[in-house]
Amino acid sequence: MGQGLKIMKKLHLAGVPSAIENGQVDNPGYPPPRRRNSEVRSREYLTASEVEQLIEAAKGGRWGHRDSTMLLIAFRHGLRASELVGLRWEAIDFNQATLHVRRAKNGKPGAHPLTGRELRALRRLQREQSPPSAFVFTSERESPFSTAGFYKLVARAGAMASLGIKVHPHMLRHATGFDLANRGTDTRTLQDYLGHRNIQHTVRYTELAPHRFKDLWSD
Repeated sequence: MGQGLKIMKKLHLAGVPSAIENGQVDNPGYPPPRRRNSEVRSREYLTASEVEQLIEAAKGGRWGHRDSTMLLIAFRHGLRASELVGLRWEAIDFNQATLHVRRAKNGKPGAHPLTGRELRALRRLQREQSPPSAFVFTSERESPFSTAGFYKLVARAGAMASLGIKVHPHMLRHATGFDLANRGTDTRTLQDYLGHRNIQHTVRYTELAPHRFKDLWSD
């Protein structure tokens, strides 16, 4: 009797669809693989005019000056989110109008000039920062701004600016590269400015710069 029960159980299990047929546990396609960025967004960078729209949109928030300054500095200096939120006042030389950039991912450090617009924004931020902090950008809780917080800030500004694309912080760094390449910046200078160790990470910007094709047609 016991042996017959075992046989019945085996027959019953044989009729149950496998996990693979159900598209579950053993299915290599379950869960579905993460979609590539190129499949989600039409492009991975912003134009300079779109960055300005982001900056203007950010000004309308509760912490408008801080937020718009973060976007401006990130764009003008091609900063990653971690590089931006880790920025300290000691890296800014107001007298020499210079920003000392320390790169993440083993990138090359550099000294960048600061424009009048940037200096005015940073000086105001420093005056209004309460309590004073060693970090340039602080949160409402008076702690250094986090990368997660900056991701939210950029997404919020993108929605407010109605750009029509989903925006994330690294698009600002790409915007720097493409805008400088479009201005005719040579590849080596652009490589140093962005802190790339490998020039192959830089050529993507110059390869897509439309000014290369400017005079191909005369009419």
